[in-house]
Amino acid sequence: MRARDLLADFPVVGPDTPVLEAARLLAEQDLPGLIVTGGDRAPLTILPGAEVLRLAVPGYCQDDPALARVVDEEHADAFLDRLDGRTVREALPSGRWRELPITDEDATVLELAALMARTRSPLVAVVRDGRLLGAVTLQALLDRALGA
Repeated sequence: MRARDLLADFPVVGPDTPVLEAARLLAEQDLPGLIVTGGDRAPLTILPGAEVLRLAVPGYCQDDPALARVVDEEHADAFLDRLDGRTVREALPSGRWRELPITDEDATVLELAALMARTRSPLVAVVRDGRLLGAVTLQALLDRALGA
């Protein structure tokens, strides 16, 4: 089993896409993350859904989760409002453009799993000649590995 056999079309966003639009894509399509591409559709990085939350959740709540409990319910329910006017670029982890979860279509299931584990990414972008073909998600990988 190769990456090309697990490949699925996957929505992409650009670095300047409004992060609220990215959040809607994540929610509406129940995605673990999004592929961020450049103008040539070459993958630049993966935006995990948790990074969108990192941008939306106040830092003091991330540092001390007990403080999130003191925020009244009305304000707590509106935490995504902090994303208004912000871009995907701002949600990307700064200084962490290390190894990218990108591979070619010939990667094996074990290679995909190792790449996901090593990069801590819930999906891998699959490319041919630098152009995006689609993605393999953690769910598809586990379904295949478990014989589901």
